Amino acid sequence: MYSASSVKSKLQLYSTPRSSCSWRVRIALHLKGLDFEYKTINLLKGEQLTTEFQKLNPLNYVPVLVDEDIVVADSFAIIMYLEDKFPEIPLLPQDLQKKALNYQVANLVASNIQPFQNLAVLNYIEEKLGSDEKFSWAQHHIRKGFVALEKLLEACAGKYATGDEIALADLFLAPQIGYSKKFNIDLADFSLLRRLNDAYSELPAFQNAMPEKHPGA
Repeated sequence: MYSASSVKSKLQLYSTPRSSCSWRVRIALHLKGLDFEYKTINLLKGEQLTTEFQKLNPLNYVPVLVDEDIVVADSFAIIMYLEDKFPEIPLLPQDLQKKALNYQVANLVASNIQPFQNLAVLNYIEEKLGSDEKFSWAQHHIRKGFVALEKLLEACAGKYATGDEIALADLFLAPQIGYSKKFNIDLADFSLLRRLNDAYSELPAFQNAMPEKHPGA
């Protein structure tokens, strides 16, 4: 566990509780035992569109991490930054095959599932096609991704996604599985992901990163 004295100034995380991208960064911070200041950005109120926030991330997305004069936006970039700066509790295995698998799972979630359930995308679908289409759109892409994840992990999963130690893949999987409940995805169809989700629920770092533990949830 890092003490306040081990970091020159407290890390600041601009986040919204139910954003799966923000959620995965919170897990990383808790796993590494890092003290951080939580700054809530209310997406429904448009706080991400303010001039002040645009200076941190011109794309107007959360999360954003501020470490003194260093600003890092995008959850994958933030987690890799934390991994480089605070390597004592690693999120990536040394084994190259397992490391590559962790990158693959993280990218599958970040590039092939999460963008399709993004609030801006869903609002656009609803505007053009209606609320029913918005819901089925998200369900389709989440299910497609979950089918791929089950096949990808079936031969290598241990207690967690890529073995018996928590790794990068787990940080991306836990919020995505949790977020899928919003779209009535039945985990009974995905036995491996359901088992992993049960394992995550027992870990303090994952518990402390849950949306309901943060202001604005």
